[in-house]
Amino acid sequence: MIWLSLVILTFFGGAFAEYVVQRVRGKVEVPEPMPVPAMSIAEAELTARYIEGFQVPENIRYHPGHMWLKRDWKNTVRVGADEFAAKLAGEISHIDLPARGEWFRQGQPILKLHRNGETATMVAPIEGEVVDVNPEVLRDPSLLRHDSYGKGWLVALRVYDETSPWRNLLPANLVPGWMKDAVSRLYAKQPSLVAVAADGGRPVDDLLSGVRGAEWEKTTAEFFLA
Repeated sequence: MIWLSLVILTFFGGAFAEYVVQRVRGKVEVPEPMPVPAMSIAEAELTARYIEGFQVPENIRYHPGHMWLKRDWKNTVRVGADEFAAKLAGEISHIDLPARGEWFRQGQPILKLHRNGETATMVAPIEGEVVDVNPEVLRDPSLLRHDSYGKGWLVALRVYDETSPWRNLLPANLVPGWMKDAVSRLYAKQPSLVAVAADGGRPVDDLLSGVRGAEWEKTTAEFFLA
């Protein structure tokens, strides 16, 4: 057994010596440490579901003001506007997002959408601290309506209370009825929009564009609860 131990020691000693020589010569590549991202922005795997033509994924939560949220990590959620809100807002010119470190209570105004000199306000769907904002949607506001649940996300919040804020979100079983009611109320206000969903088709990107007397700011305020 002694001779076997000597063979093993000799082998590993030689391998280590070779590694040291190659390391000195710069032939061994030492991998760089992986950077730790400030926040995960992996795309959510969304379960496709459409209600009155609008995409309303099942595996995320919704606030009555048409904001969605999805947990990224244990205490961090990503927040965005649902497709109904995004297409109601339509072709906005720019978005005002909060700064990192700001704290918002649930239902408090958290961001503003601007269009033709008018402003629409959206409220925080949950209480928390802003830990990240989406720079891409700031550069290209059209992402909000083209990819509401993906690249069009808006802010990330760190949530410290793991119980009460979630209770004021819409229960999953009430989401379909809530969305149907929102669409019905919008079409009642703007009958010309009914033709958009007459054949079960998808809504246009800018619902109120070209609609006479649409009152964009007033209409968005009603549905966004701002």
